[in-house]
Formats: sequence, structure tokens, C-alpha cells
Amino acid sequence: MGTLAPNLIEELRWRGLLYDITEGVEDVVKKEKIAGYIGFDPSADSLHVGSLLPIMVLVHMQRHGHTPIALVGGGTGMIGDPSGKTKERQLLSLEQIDHNLEGIHAQLEMFLAFEGVDNPAVMVNNGDWLRELNFIEFLRDVGKRFTVNYMLSKESVKTRLESEEGISFTEFCYMLLQSYDFLTLYRDYGCTFQFGGSDQWGNITAGAELIRKMDDGKAYGAVVPLVTSSTGVKFGKTEAGTVWLDPNRTSPYRFYQFWLNTADADAITYMKYFTLLDQDEVAEYEKAIEEAPHERATQKRLAEEVTRNVHGEEGLAAALKATEVLFGGELEGLSAAQLLDIFAEVPSSTFAGADLEGKSLVDLAVECGFESSKKRARTLIDGGGVSVNNEKRDDVEATISLSDAIDGQVIVLRKGKKKYHLVQVEG
Repeated sequence: MGTLAPNLIEELRWRGLLYDITEGVEDVVKKEKIAGYIGFDPSADSLHVGSLLPIMVLVHMQRHGHTPIALVGGGTGMIGDPSGKTKERQLLSLEQIDHNLEGIHAQLEMFLAFEGVDNPAVMVNNGDWLRELNFIEFLRDVGKRFTVNYMLSKESVKTRLESEEGISFTEFCYMLLQSYDFLTLYRDYGCTFQFGGSDQWGNITAGAELIRKMDDGKAYGAVVPLVTSSTGVKFGKTEAGTVWLDPNRTSPYRFYQFWLNTADADAITYMKYFTLLDQDEVAEYEKAIEEAPHERATQKRLAEEVTRNVHGEEGLAAALKATEVLFGGELEGLSAAQLLDIFAEVPSSTFAGADLEGKSLVDLAVECGFESSKKRARTLIDGGGVSVNNEKRDDVEATISLSDAIDGQVIVLRKGKKKYHLVQVEG
């Protein structure tokens, strides 16, 4: 657990989590406990690593004694926010959205205390009020507070207007709905702060303006930077696709590997963003990158901290064990599904069970490409250069049995220390 900075804004600032703030934010945070919210899009039943930055803002709020509010868009999710989007997304049904909300709540519980503390987190669904809105009343009470000129001046709208796709009237109204969310939370929860990504600046300031106009209230906003890698690649995107928080979508092993593969240029930034390590601890890892980058101590600690936060100690242990397997660790306790995940990127062959039973290890080594001839394969095996399920087999007369197949499905062959081949069994 990292040492707290004097106040929330200073904490966010040294971590690089402040992109912009509205006037008066720092004075208010220094003087009083606040309630602040961040919105989460329910477009899937799991959040992804891109969601971790706003989650960590809520975590820092709670650690500093403030009340974090996680708003899930059960209402706005039916429309979609045009901010940062190049085209309109597919609309979801009520049933899909409600299902997704359940998954998101379970993931937020991994980070936030919803009970048992003096400042418990709150999760709200804007569908509770937006789905019940009367269109005419909404236009009369809220719509008249905004001029079209004001809405057109917002960057998220301007960008879409200039695009080939354009912007639908549905998305154009999104700003009004998000502003109404802020007003509702201001009235019902005393919420005076809204946080979000830098692309949300226009929506956030519009909400603060609505609170001023309708309730003569004072509200504030702060936005965090949009995360990209040092090479400009969008954060959280890999060749395999999105990195999810749900272990059924992205296994703890692959999640751990995502962070372990962080470039040196990004490791300290991500450590500040996504862990609770304090300034002294981060400074030590900054020194480690400068003096011994080949040891990747910073990436290892980063991967451990984030994986533990998302998947717990059990998930981290599974990820570490899976990682050890790549370096010759024992396979005991791992399932076929886990091995297929770990070795998804290594060459593989598929054999019928009847063809594999009794096959000589020499023949299999040649067929899997370990050596070009049976003579060379015998020499390799005799010298202890072949392992079956990470156990050395140095008998040139050895054969393969279906009992070698883990869960009857997978056999892991290894040549030397690093060259793997996965044998999958059919039938």
C-alpha cells in the first residue's frame, strides 16, 4: 500500500493522472470531503484494461476519504457516446445492457469498498432515471438550457461533424443526457465532481453548467489523459485483440503477460497509473530500469501488482505458474485449456489418438520439426535435448502413450530450453 500524497489532486498530479481541471478544484479538495463520479460504458459484460485508469481515480478518491460513485450507463448505453468515436456503434437491447451491468459491478468490487468503511463507494445505473424520462418535459427543462451553438463548439461533436460518417441526432443529444446525469447525482448524492477521460471535457463542463443554471450550484470537473504507449499505439490493444478484466475473456496468464511485455519507456508511467506503489517505491524501480533494464524488475512488479488487483492472489499464482512453464517449470496442476492458452503462439500438430498411441519419440520429434532426420533426432534425444511435458526423455527407444496427454488432449514437447511444439489429440 503506497503512502498517500497530502490530498487527492496532488496524488493524481504526481501520478500523471491529471490532464485538466476546472477552476477551483484544488481549493475545494483541500477543504472538504467530496463525492465524485465516473461513468462506465456497459457495451460488454466486462471492463477492459482501458477502464483501469478511471477505476484507479475512484480508488484514489476513496483512499483520500472521499466518496467514489461509479455510474454505469444503463440509459446512455442505449445511445452511445460520440466522444472519441469515428462512427456510431451498434445499439444494445435492454436485456444485453442489464446483463453487462452485473458483470461490471462484480469487477468494480475488486477495487472499491462498497461497505464496511466510512466512505463506501456507490454504484448507480443512469437507466433508473433516463429510461423513465418524458421527452417533452426533458426538452422543456433541460434542452432549453443549451444552445445548439454551444453544443456544436464541443470537440467531440465538431470532430464527428467533420467526419465522413457524420453524427446522428441520437448521439448529438448524448451531451444533454450526461449533463442530466451530473445534475441527478448532484441532487441525490451531493455529487459535485465528475472525472473522466480528456475526451469527456466537453460533456463534463456542460454538466457543471447545467447544475449552475438549474440549481444555482457549483460543480467541478477533472479529466485524465488518454493512455497511449510511447510508440503511439492505443493502450490495451494487442494482436490478439482487447485485454479484458474478465478471466474468461483474457486469462490471468495472458493478462500478466500483457503487463510484463510493457516497454521500458512506458513501465514507470504505467506503474504510477495502475498501481498503488508510492513515490519512493516507484523511484527505486525507475533506478532499476536505468541500471539493469535486462532484468525487467519494473515490468515484473507492475505485472504482479495489476494482476493481483484484478484477479486476486489465486489468479496471480496461476499466472506465475503458467509463466514458469515456458521456462521448463512443472506442468502439474495445469489443465489442457490452460496449456492451450499458454502455448497458443507456438507451432502445433494434431494427431488422432490411435495414430499417436505407441508412436516413437524419434518419429514424433521429426514430424514436429525438431530435427530433419531420425538419426539427428536420436542424437538429440540421447543427449537429453527433448522433454515431454517438461520432463526429459533420453531413451531413444521411448514411445508416446495417450496417458502422456494432459486431460487426454495435449502433450507439450520441448527441444532444449525454449523451442516448444504442442501436440493436440483428436478422437
